Amino acid sequence: LSAGVCCCCAALRPRYKRLVDNIFPEDPKDGLVKADMEKLTFYAVSAPEKLDRIGAYLAERLSRDVVRHRYGYVLIAMEALDQLLMACHSQSIKPFVESFLHMVAKLLESGEPKLQVLGTNSFVKFANIEEDTPSYHRRYDFFVSRFSAMCHSCDHDPEIQTEIRIAGIRGIQGVVRKTVNDELRATIWEPQHMDKIVPSLLFNMQKIEDIDSRVGPPSSPTGGEKEENPALLAENCFRELLGRATYGNMNNAVRPVFAHLDHHRLWDPNEFAVSCFKIIMYSIQAQYSHHVIQEILGHLDVRKRDSPRVRAGIIQVLLEAVAIAAKGSIGPTVLEVFNTLLKHLRISVDFELASKESDERIVQNAIIQTIGFFGSNLPDYQRSEIMMFIMGKVPVLGTTSQSLDTSHLGDLGTRRIQIMLLRSLLMVTSGYKATTITNALPSPFLDPLLSPSLMEDSELRQLVLEILHNLIDRHDNRAKLRGIRIIPDVSDLKIKRDKISRQDVSFMKKHGQQLYRHIYLGCKEEDNVQKNFELLFTSLALTTIELANEEVVIDLIRLAIALQDIAIINEDNLPMFNRCGVMALVAAYLNFLSQMIAVPAFCQHVSKVIETRSLEASYFLPETIFKDKCNLPKSLEKHEKDLFFLTNKIAESLGGSGYSVERLSVPYVPQVTDEDRLSRRKSIVDTVSIQVDILPGNNTEDKVDNTEEITFEALKKAIDNNGLEEQEKEKRRLVIEKFQKAPFEEIAAQCETKANLLHDRLAQILELTIRPPPSPSGTMTITSGHAHYHSVPVYEMKFPDLCVY
Repeated sequence: LSAGVCCCCAALRPRYKRLVDNIFPEDPKDGLVKADMEKLTFYAVSAPEKLDRIGAYLAERLSRDVVRHRYGYVLIAMEALDQLLMACHSQSIKPFVESFLHMVAKLLESGEPKLQVLGTNSFVKFANIEEDTPSYHRRYDFFVSRFSAMCHSCDHDPEIQTEIRIAGIRGIQGVVRKTVNDELRATIWEPQHMDKIVPSLLFNMQKIEDIDSRVGPPSSPTGGEKEENPALLAENCFRELLGRATYGNMNNAVRPVFAHLDHHRLWDPNEFAVSCFKIIMYSIQAQYSHHVIQEILGHLDVRKRDSPRVRAGIIQVLLEAVAIAAKGSIGPTVLEVFNTLLKHLRISVDFELASKESDERIVQNAIIQTIGFFGSNLPDYQRSEIMMFIMGKVPVLGTTSQSLDTSHLGDLGTRRIQIMLLRSLLMVTSGYKATTITNALPSPFLDPLLSPSLMEDSELRQLVLEILHNLIDRHDNRAKLRGIRIIPDVSDLKIKRDKISRQDVSFMKKHGQQLYRHIYLGCKEEDNVQKNFELLFTSLALTTIELANEEVVIDLIRLAIALQDIAIINEDNLPMFNRCGVMALVAAYLNFLSQMIAVPAFCQHVSKVIETRSLEASYFLPETIFKDKCNLPKSLEKHEKDLFFLTNKIAESLGGSGYSVERLSVPYVPQVTDEDRLSRRKSIVDTVSIQVDILPGNNTEDKVDNTEEITFEALKKAIDNNGLEEQEKEKRRLVIEKFQKAPFEEIAAQCETKANLLHDRLAQILELTIRPPPSPSGTMTITSGHAHYHSVPVYEMKFPDLCVY
C-alpha cells in the first residue's frame, strides 16, 4: 500500500519537477542524463512561462547539495543551468536569470575553490549572452565585490591561488562586458565599483615580469597564455575596460589608479606607474587623452609637498602620457600643462633654496624634459604660442608680464628660475622651422629674450644665444659651424641657404640693431668663457647665412670692427683673455664672411692679417687662444697695424665690387633702450667711445677740458670772429656728414634716447608743479590717519575763458 501511495504522489508532482529530477543520475559520477536533459530543454522552450519555476527548483536543489557537500550534483545542476541559458532566448528568461544569478552567488560564497571557479565560469557564459531587452532592476554589486576579493586571493597553495585569481579576473571581465552591453551600463562606472575593479586588476598586473614588452598598443596573446597568466589576463581586462570608457566616466576609471600607486608607493621607482599610464593612453579613445593628462596634473598638485623623487616620478609619467597624446588630439590642456609645470618648477626652486635639497634637481630636470618634449611635438602654430607663454613667465627686469613670482626667492632664486625657463624654451624651440624669421622672432618674444637682465650671467647668455640659433637656423647649418675656428675653405661645409626674402629684409631693418647690440654687449662681459665666444661666432655666421643682404653685410662688418676696437682700446678694463678672445672671434668671423660674399680683395686682406697673426701674434687666433695653456701678451698697444683688420682696406676692397661702403666710415654705436636706464648694468652711453650729437653746442669732439690753462693766445682765439665762423662751419659739416652716412636706425635710436631723457625730466617738472583742478565731488586729504573730503562749490570754481560763454 505504501509503495502505491508513493507512486501516486510522484505522479501528482508537477511535470517540470519530474523533468528536473530525471536529469540527476543515482550516481553523480555518471554525469548529466543527456536524454532527460533534452526533454527538459524541449519543455522549457515549448513552455517558456515555466522557466522561472524550473530555475527556482534547480536553485533549491543546488542550495541543498551545496550545504550537504554533494559537489557532484552541484556540477550537474550548473551544467543544466548553462544549457538552459544557451537554449532559451525570450522575455521569460528574466525571472530564470534571477534564479541563475542566485545560484552563482551561492557558489561564489562557498569556501571551496572548485565551486568558486565553477560559479565564475557559469557567470562568464551568462555574460556572453546578448539579451533582447535590458533589465532595469538587475544589479551586480555583489559580483563586483566578490570577484574583486578573489583577485586578491592569498591561498597557501600557489596553484589554487593562481586559479582563484584568474577566476576573479575573468569574473570582472564578464561583469564589464555584461554591463557595458546593457543600456544601464553607467552603473558599473560608479566610483564605488571602479574603486574595487581597477585596484584588483593593477594588483595582478604588478606580477608582469617583462614590463617593457607590454607597454605598447594592445597585443593579441594566445588563448593558453590568457588562461595561465593572471597578470596578462588582468592587463587585457584593464585595456578592455578603458577602451569602453566614454567621456563622462573616464575620470572614474583613472582616479583609482592614482590611489593604488599612492597606497603601494609605486611612484619611486616608477617603472610600473609608467607602464600603467602607457597602457591607459594606448587603450582609451584618442579624443579623451586630455582627461588623463588633467588627472595627472591634478594629482601632481595634490602631492606637491611630497619628496622630490615622488614628484619626479609623477612628472615622468606625465611625460610618457604627453608623448602619446601629442601624436593625436590634446584638446584644451596645452596651456594648462605648461602653466602647471612652470608653477611646480617655481615650487621646486623654492624648496631647493629653503632646504638645500639636492634631489630637487631631479624634479627640475624632469619638468624641463617634459616641457621640451611636449613642446617639440606640437604643431608650429601651437609651438609659437607656447614659446610666447614661457617667455612671458621669465623674470625680466623692467617688464610687467605675468612672470613667475620670484620676489621672495632673491637674486639666486630668480637666476635659477631664469635658467630653468630658458632651458625649457631651448627644448621647445629645437627643430622649429618657421617660414619667415618674423614668425619665429616676433617683437613680444624678441624684446624680453634680448633683455639686458638676461645678460648678467654667462650661462644665461649662452642659453639666449642657443635659443636664437634654433630660431634663426632654418636650413640646419648650425652643426657645420660648431666650434670657433679659422675655416680654410667654407665651400667644403656645403652651407645651405636661400635667397633673402622681403620679410627677412624687413625684419633686419626693424630688429637688426637689437641683434647687433646683443652680440656687441655679449662680447664685453668679463665672465665670458670659450663656449660664449663659440656661440657668438655661430650667431654671426647664422645671421650672415639666413638674413644678410648687402646692407646687412656692411652692418656686420661695422660690428666686427667695433668688436676689434673693444679689445684694442679696452675702455671696460677687460681681462687679457677676453680681449684676445674677441680678437679671435673677429678673425674667425671675417674669414667666414669674406668667403661667403666671395670678394677677392676682401678675402686677400683677411687672409693676409690672419697669416701675419699666425706668425707674430697667434694668440689673436681661436686655435691658439682657446688652448688650455696659452701665453697671453702683457698689452696690445704696441702691436703693428698689420695685425688688425683696417676699415679703409675693407672699404677699398668692397667698394670695387659694388658695395655701398660710405657707412663703413661711421663707427658702430649700439642702440640704447629704455631698459638700459632701468638696469643695474653700466649704461651703454658711458661705454661707447663715439656719439653722434645732433645739437651743435654739445659735440663731444669740441669740448674743452675744464683744466685747460687760460693764456693770452686762448683769449685771442676766443674773440677771433673768423675762427668762430670756421668752427661753426666745421661742426655743421661733421653733423651733416654723419647724418648722411650713419644708418637711420642708429640716428633714430640716439634721438629717441635724448627724447626719452627730456621726457622723463619734463614729467618730473610737471609732477612737481601741476596739481589737479578742484572737483565738485571733493578731494581727499588724510590727517591723523583719518580721511577728510573737501568739496568746492561749482560757482566758486574758476574755469578758463574759452570754456565759459
